Amino acid sequence: MVKAASYCAALLGLAAIVWLAQRHGLDDILRLLRQAGWPLLLLVPFHALPLLLDAAGWRALVAPHDREGRARLPFLFWASAIREAFARLLPLASVGGELIGIRLAMRRGLDGAAVTAGIVLQLLLAIGNQLLFALLGFGLLLLQPGASPLAHRIGVGLLLGAPLPLVLLLGLRHGRLFERGQRLLNRIVGDGLQRRLALDGAALDRHVRGYLRQPRVLLAAAAWEFSGLVLGAFENWIALRLLGHPVDLLTALSLEAAVQAARHLLFVMPAGLGVQEAALLMVAPLLGLSPDQAIALSLCKRLRDLLFGVPALLSWPLLERSGPGAGKA
Repeated sequence: MVKAASYCAALLGLAAIVWLAQRHGLDDILRLLRQAGWPLLLLVPFHALPLLLDAAGWRALVAPHDREGRARLPFLFWASAIREAFARLLPLASVGGELIGIRLAMRRGLDGAAVTAGIVLQLLLAIGNQLLFALLGFGLLLLQPGASPLAHRIGVGLLLGAPLPLVLLLGLRHGRLFERGQRLLNRIVGDGLQRRLALDGAALDRHVRGYLRQPRVLLAAAAWEFSGLVLGAFENWIALRLLGHPVDLLTALSLEAAVQAARHLLFVMPAGLGVQEAALLMVAPLLGLSPDQAIALSLCKRLRDLLFGVPALLSWPLLERSGPGAGKA
C-alpha cells in the first residue's frame, strides 16, 4: 500500500512538472538550457562540496563511537551520496535514505544502536538547521520590495514551527520514545522485525541521551550541516549565471531557502517532485526571475541530482561489501 502510494505521488509530481513547464513556456525553458550548454555540468562536481560538509557533520556524531577508525570521512561521504540519492531519485519517503545509511554503517562494523541514535540526532539537527536557514532566507525575501502576503504567511508559519526541534529534543531527553515505540510495534507485528533489525529500543534511548550530554559534539555537527546548506546556495548562483540571469549571493540564498523549506515541509512527496518547482515559481517574481528562468533552474538541479545520484546508487553494492574486514576507505 505504502509503495503504491509513493509511486502514485511520484507520477503526480512528474505530471505537475510537465504541466508547469508547458504552462510557462517549454520552448523558452529549453532555449535557456541550450544557451547555458555543457558548463551546467559543473554543478555535478560542485555538489560534492556541500555533501562533504554534511558528511563531516555525520562524522562528528559517529567519531565518539568509532575508536577503530572504521567510518572515516571518505566512507561517510560515499554513504551520504547514496543516502541522498535514495531520498531524491527513488519513489520513497526521505526516511528510506536514512535507513540505508544505518545499514551501511552497521555493515562497516559500527554499533547499530549508536549509529541509529546518531542519525536520529542528525535528523533533529537537520530540522533545526532547515528552520534556521529558511528563516534566514525568508527574512531576506521579506526585505525585498513588494513581498507578497503569501511570503509573509510562510514566514509566520516558519516562526510558529521554530519550537518543534526543542519539543523533539525534550521528548528524546526525558522520554523513552524508542523503547515504548518498540513495545507498541511488537504488539502489532510481533518481535520478528526487531530481531531482523538487531536494534534494542532501550539501548537506542540510552545512546540518544548520551549524545544529548555532549553539546560540543552536537554543535559541531550542526555547524557542519548548516555550512553545507549555505554552500549549496552557490549552486543557484552558478546555474543562474550560466542561464544568463546572474544574481547576487543573497538572492541565491533566498532561492535555496525556499526550495529547502518546501521540500522538507512536504517531505512525503517523493524526490520533492513538483514541490521544488512550485517553491521557485512562488519566490521568483520577488527576486526578479521570470517563470521560465525559475523552471530552468529547477531542471538544472534535477539534472545535477541525476548525474550525481545515479553513479552513487550504482556503487551501492560495492559499499555493501565494505565490511569490517575490508580495506578502510
